[in-house]
Amino acid sequence: MSKPTLAVVEDNADNRLLLTAMLGDRYQIVEYDNGPDALDGLARRLPDLVLLDISLPGMDGNEILAEIRRDGRMRHLPVIALTAHAMAGDRERFLDAGFNDYITKPIVDESLLVKAIERWLSGG
Repeated sequence: MSKPTLAVVEDNADNRLLLTAMLGDRYQIVEYDNGPDALDGLARRLPDLVLLDISLPGMDGNEILAEIRRDGRMRHLPVIALTAHAMAGDRERFLDAGFNDYITKPIVDESLLVKAIERWLSGG
């Protein structure tokens, strides 16, 4: 049985490396370091779930999510926000924007991330 595919959209190479180290044994990882490349890649090969950094240069995570939600093929794709934004109200703000879930960085507890991924891969 093939592993589910996760698209990781993260501009920081160290963070991409960490996510691949944490998740690579469970999932196939496809990496993108910016919004335009991610949207192009997602349109060509739809993953099972997207881990999307919020603070990206040029096109931020909210803009990328808006494009995903506008695209009929990608509209229902589970997207988890990965962000250092951890102020009061941030979680609600990101969920209201259309993200399926929200995980703060740095990722201290790998099991929280895996539980969120598994929840959304199994339909929420």
